[in-house]
Amino acid sequence: MNSITLRVFIVALICLCTGCASIQAPTGGKKDVTPPRLLSISPADSLLNTRVSKIQMRFDEFITVSDVGKEVQISPILAIAPTVTGANKRVTVKIVDTLLEDNTTYRISFGNAIKDLHEGNVFAHYSYTFSTGSYFDSLQISGNVIMAATGLPDSGDIYVMLYYASRSDSAVVREKPKYIAKADKSGAFSLKGLPARKFRIYALKDGNGNLIYDGGNEMIGFHDAIITPGDSVLKPITLKVFKEIDTTHSIDTLPAKKPRMGAKSSVKEGLSYSVPLDTSDARKRTYDINYPVNVTFSKIFGAIAANRIHLEYDSSGIRVEVPVVVTEDTVKKNILHIANPAWLENTVYTLRLQKGFAKDTAGTDVMPSRYTFRTKREEDYGTLSIHMPTAYFGKEYLLMVCADADTIYQKSVTDTMINLSRLRPATYTFRVIVDKNLNGKWDPGNLFEKIQPEDVIPYDERLVLKAGWSHIIDFEQKKKPPMGAALPKKASK
Repeated sequence: MNSITLRVFIVALICLCTGCASIQAPTGGKKDVTPPRLLSISPADSLLNTRVSKIQMRFDEFITVSDVGKEVQISPILAIAPTVTGANKRVTVKIVDTLLEDNTTYRISFGNAIKDLHEGNVFAHYSYTFSTGSYFDSLQISGNVIMAATGLPDSGDIYVMLYYASRSDSAVVREKPKYIAKADKSGAFSLKGLPARKFRIYALKDGNGNLIYDGGNEMIGFHDAIITPGDSVLKPITLKVFKEIDTTHSIDTLPAKKPRMGAKSSVKEGLSYSVPLDTSDARKRTYDINYPVNVTFSKIFGAIAANRIHLEYDSSGIRVEVPVVVTEDTVKKNILHIANPAWLENTVYTLRLQKGFAKDTAGTDVMPSRYTFRTKREEDYGTLSIHMPTAYFGKEYLLMVCADADTIYQKSVTDTMINLSRLRPATYTFRVIVDKNLNGKWDPGNLFEKIQPEDVIPYDERLVLKAGWSHIIDFEQKKKPPMGAALPKKASK
């Protein structure tokens, strides 16, 4: 046995007798989930007769500061926002103290701006308070914010804003408020440390972060009356946020959209159209027989020749033409509806749009096209029965049923049981609209005309409907399960 072999044998013998520990990479220990701890703050919190210009906060670990403009708020709001910076274990806040008003309580809320450097644990729910007078304002206003169209809270950022009542109604579109608070995910809000003054109150879903209502895609809510803050027993306020109707645009003033794949177009005028039919495989059941075929043009079309629109189906090798009803959409003037009063399930249809079926406004024919597709069968749908309480009977109560983002039913409640069939698999939501003006739809409000949106009574539970399933909904359910609750059992056949 040579020397190398001998050394290997001795090492193996030692490992066998004493046991060798396996070599492993260090695990790194448990993840840090503890937020930073505030060790000191100068000047001290809750001082009276003080005009604070600089605040120094010292923490027990290295921190970072982010999203200051969104997360850090001072109330009342100043014309120049405080600057907040972080370095090592310190946070520095600078305030233009010449902007501070006399005898006023100021509260700085830090939101989720301060986090530890390595794990991102948030130093949350902290606010710093001081008063430039000899007392602290201690009154408050609380309540909740809901989306008017659904009757439910919104998970996005919604700010509740206070303006002095001495300001005009138009202040909300011209200047920032004096006090703000962000509604939580349940829609609840609370404005504390308020003076005994009269206020106008609004809720704003702000699109650009400027805390001013700019219209467009932004949403607004308002309270009808001037309010005065009170103690903790003050009745909560409900603000209904809505998007005002924009009547400044019409389809003929908008730029033409780029034609989608498969769209036909007129070369001279650029008039194109699209038909949402799946023609990739006629063996696949793709067409929902609840709806007409919609032909969507890129802009308003000219003349329509209904006799050049043909629909036929295959019956044992024989082509059978069926009558169609062609109508123009009453709202969107660029949409043409092609309806078949008697669709057959699981059947191959061919839609032929012949040359000259439509012309643009200059009288030029659009291109012809042909679509072959198969309809769905009954087993591809689900059914639903909705039990309605008598409290919602009458023309002023509309039951609205939505499949995902589409409204599939909206009618007055005239019976205790409403049965819906041929429902496509989707997530369904339900609500009752209090239709005060009896126009058959939900109407949003108008800020400057002081018109509140129509009330909506929501059914909180979402229902996931699958093909071949049947469900019964009791709209007057006393104990409603959380959103996204478990599915009911499949109905017996």
